Amino acid sequence: MDVYNESEEQLYSKFGEKNNLPNATAVLVLGILSIVVSGLGFILGIIAIVLHQKDKEIFLADKKRFKVSYDASKAGFICAIVGISLSILSVLLFLFLMIEAVEFI
Repeated sequence: MDVYNESEEQLYSKFGEKNNLPNATAVLVLGILSIVVSGLGFILGIIAIVLHQKDKEIFLADKKRFKVSYDASKAGFICAIVGISLSILSVLLFLFLMIEAVEFI
């Protein structure tokens, strides 16, 4: 690999510098946290989805340039959906258990 004969743009695209979507890392972190933190999982997941939609618009403008960071954003989006689903299931389970407890008393 001869880095001296390549343009600055080619070097950036090879090494991933300056080609990151603005919210890719935030989406990934919020998506993972939405799974881990059950109490705030729904809110964190919604924020991650909104940020992912903004990144998606930027990605669609230049797909080659933002491919790697879009994959991270997409992974965070999937984690956010899983986190939201788990939050909804935990709320439903809590409500079910509370109803059963009231009927038991």
